[in-house]
Amino acid sequence: MAVQIKVIVCGFGRVGREFARLIQEKAELMQATYDLDAVIVGIGELNGSLHCPGGLNPADTADAFEREGGFACHPGLKAAWQGLDLVRSAQADALIETTPTDIRTGEPALSHIREALGKGMNVVSANKGPFIRAYRELTGLARKRNASLKISAAAAAALPTIDVAETCLAGAEILGVEGVLNGTTNFILSRMRTNGQSYEEALAEAQALGIAETDPTLDVEGFDTANKLALITNVCMGADLTPDDVERTGIAGMSLEDVQRASAAGKIMRLVGVSKRDEAGRVSARVAPELLSPDHPLAGVEGAEKGITYTSDTMDRVTVVGGKSDPRGAAAALLKDLINIYRHTSS
Repeated sequence: MAVQIKVIVCGFGRVGREFARLIQEKAELMQATYDLDAVIVGIGELNGSLHCPGGLNPADTADAFEREGGFACHPGLKAAWQGLDLVRSAQADALIETTPTDIRTGEPALSHIREALGKGMNVVSANKGPFIRAYRELTGLARKRNASLKISAAAAAALPTIDVAETCLAGAEILGVEGVLNGTTNFILSRMRTNGQSYEEALAEAQALGIAETDPTLDVEGFDTANKLALITNVCMGADLTPDDVERTGIAGMSLEDVQRASAAGKIMRLVGVSKRDEAGRVSARVAPELLSPDHPLAGVEGAEKGITYTSDTMDRVTVVGGKSDPRGAAAALLKDLINIYRHTSS
């Protein structure tokens, strides 16, 4: 008999809704392959939440939310509840956290995760903020309550950055990380190099394609890469960095001439996040445009794709490239983490 997992979702934006749809779309696969049955029993939102102890129809709920802009017509509506109320009140096994969050404070996701872990719930998060501000606190709370905490969706969405380090490199000491972690900046630099577009032209194309936001500051100034790098470094290298500890230079205003000079010299320009451990054990991190040799494993990461390279003491250099950079890719990473928490619990 399949193990039932009662799930609550905090944050029903694009990623949250895609996760709900995937739960329904992949239900047969989860039962046949992993002997698991995931049931969404609540959804937390700022303007009213759903609480349905018997479960709800995930895809229908996502479609209705998009049509109506909320849950006003749903019989499970708790109009006065926000996400924290749902976490406190619902009887659930796992929290899926996708709430829009202030990267500086980690809130409101940080409070949701603290409350869930305090109840012994497993947590799967797509939010970076709580973990670059309170990583050690939250992992300590998870250990104390014997709960699982998975955050691969927060570190480059569908690209399995943390999975590779924790599973494939288990037993090795990670000495360094190099990553092309932002699809927007990589798309811009790729277009400038291959199409001869100016920075402004490449950015406009990225925005037209939905790759870049209307305000691209977080991407092009390197903030997004610094956030992801701090998170990955803390998890995989045992560091305690915040984004403020990461030296940061973005690509805003990069000239076409700079990119073309790099190409003429046989180099490929990428925005790269780098973390290294020195001989004294100190970990430092930086984000900046780097001139990569064509044989560098990240040189071939084109367009909006991402990639990461780990260097370890026993397994040398390992690189993984790809992963979908959209809400469905992030939702798939959430589902993967949920499955990996429970896949060995069935009898």
